[in-house]
Amino acid sequence: MSTTADLTHRDRSVLRAVAAGRCAMSAGACPALTIDGLCCSDQFAGARLARAGLIRSAQGGAAGAVSLTDTGLAALGLGSQDLAALGQAA
Repeated sequence: MSTTADLTHRDRSVLRAVAAGRCAMSAGACPALTIDGLCCSDQFAGARLARAGLIRSAQGGAAGAVSLTDTGLAALGLGSQDLAALGQAA
């Protein structure tokens, strides 16, 4: 995934869920992404979006909440002020 044009509709939906604070990721070699406490049906989405630099673990690589990076925000056309409106920290 080299540009935001490569994002699928599913990827964009996952990014919107991350922006809304609904996602968490497990730690490990192949981290599992959960949305609303349920495993994401695309088992590779979390790792793919993290490798692309669009999401990151809020705990610096440990299991737990996931947040958007600045690149992830830009992919959705959002800014840090938009996250503040959602109650999220950039």
